[in-house]
Amino acid sequence: MPPILELRDVRTHFPVRAGLFRHRAAGVVKAVDGVTLALARGEVLGLVGESGCGKSTLARTIMQLVPATGGSVILEGKNLARSTAGETAAVRRDLQMVFQDPYASLNPRKTVFATIAEPLAVHRVCPPAGIPARVAELMTLVGLAPRFMQKYPHEFSGGQRQRIAIARAIALNPKIIVADEPVSALDVSIQAQILNLLAGLVRRMSLSLVFIAHDLSVVKHISDRVAVMYLGKIVELGPADDVIDRPAHPYTRALVSAIPVPDPDIERARRRLVLPGDPPSPINPPS
Repeated sequence: MPPILELRDVRTHFPVRAGLFRHRAAGVVKAVDGVTLALARGEVLGLVGESGCGKSTLARTIMQLVPATGGSVILEGKNLARSTAGETAAVRRDLQMVFQDPYASLNPRKTVFATIAEPLAVHRVCPPAGIPARVAELMTLVGLAPRFMQKYPHEFSGGQRQRIAIARAIALNPKIIVADEPVSALDVSIQAQILNLLAGLVRRMSLSLVFIAHDLSVVKHISDRVAVMYLGKIVELGPADDVIDRPAHPYTRALVSAIPVPDPDIERARRRLVLPGDPPSPINPPS
């Protein structure tokens, strides 16, 4: 079966300019540099790496929020880079995103009902008379009581706000969800609930999920495969258990060694792998 989403040599570069009027080219930041990946139907692909490695830029490139400098983003055989504005708008139904900070991604002036109902009205997937029932159904699906639909984001906890964001993302019955660190801003006890919610939605709705995170233990819990990103490139890719339990790349081994162990005696006794040297510049990465 062909993959539902395929990235072929995707590059997203940002020019750096210097001078008083920013007229002089000073280099190029290669945020994403030659990424090739495939996402199967119903698969959860974990994408990990330290801050600044290009994970979020890759997510936004997949979503067509940031234009790719080169390469192809192919959704069900269609190259999104060559799509017209109208075709890209239609793709939004199949490709949705959940952001890291649920409070920043929700309009504070809109009620929960207005937030979840907006994509239903914009894409006309539900008759106006049926929107309230659909919003109530979506809220129930993510574990929120429909009686809260007239409340505002500031009246909810962080975990509840992320549930609202997830309800909005699944409102159009998308085929793919890109989740950019959806639990990193939440309390540890709430993280497990959101992870289990996402895993349940993947099974129930036959979703494909690109799950971005810093924490490899979190990624291992939810992912089928894991891709490790470093300086805009994928340096390791494989089944989640293989990549995390038997890492092959030195950078992956360093990430795995940074996973904390709950037992304080084991944590104090173990040796942490630290990569030597200074962090390289994304403007002039090592070859």
